[in-house]
Amino acid sequence: MQKGTFLFLFNILVYFSVAQPVEVRADYNAVGDVDFVAYNNTKAPLFVHLILGDLENTYYRETLPIVKEVEPGFNALFTLERNLGGEGSIRFHHEIKYYRSNPVADVQLDFSYLIPFEPGKKVQSVLVEDINGFMGMKVPKSWTATGFKAKSGDKVFAARNGIITEISSASRNADVAVNYNGWKYAVTVLQNDGTLACYRNVAVPEKKWKVGDKIFAGQLLGLVSPGAKELIFLIYHEKLQSNGLTFIVPQFVLSENKTDLILSESEFTVIHPIEIRGIEMDKKEKRKFLK
Repeated sequence: MQKGTFLFLFNILVYFSVAQPVEVRADYNAVGDVDFVAYNNTKAPLFVHLILGDLENTYYRETLPIVKEVEPGFNALFTLERNLGGEGSIRFHHEIKYYRSNPVADVQLDFSYLIPFEPGKKVQSVLVEDINGFMGMKVPKSWTATGFKAKSGDKVFAARNGIITEISSASRNADVAVNYNGWKYAVTVLQNDGTLACYRNVAVPEKKWKVGDKIFAGQLLGLVSPGAKELIFLIYHEKLQSNGLTFIVPQFVLSENKTDLILSESEFTVIHPIEIRGIEMDKKEKRKFLK
């Protein structure tokens, strides 16, 4: 998460930094209103939180808090409208923060996740004892993750629909500030409810996926990475007014008639029911991907 600085608008204001993943701009338009727009310099969706204060000669129609998802490239955000019959130009100040996950996510705690292995395979859950390196040198005070025994080359499938936001391999930039996490061989997916899912110890074959691609539940994501003995799966998101992460305990499809938490070491036979895979697909996607 990055915090912006306070900015004051008198004529034309621009929030701009070459190092920032998101550039936010506020300009007067032809009728004296102020249009907020954003440019996302990354290849994955991000979220912008705008805090407005000291408003003069203006109003807005946005619901608080003002959090906008910004797709890669140009995004129109909202408009500060000039008071009808008012004198003088619009004045205000604002603060900007950006997030990699939705800070006001409506988390679906009862969502049915697929066990991320090949259907028919017998897998055993394992206790995840640490997530060292996930946030670099800093370990979250409270966290949760689901682990499965695995061996190199095992196929790994998406547990839920989402947008791929990061793919790391045997080497990566050590600066966690510009990464989604600090792990090698990890894939991060922005899920439909605004949370992030991280699959650790997954190698993605060259040209199979790239950042910004949409992946559907039950699609092949990659293979368990060389030398790995387990797959770690965790779900988390950032929150407004907090520097930490909130971790989610997912419920998995354990059998045809059972969806539940995996809280202890147990063995399961993987199933990927079509009705679960299709929960977040539209009709066209179902015709194309559910065969």
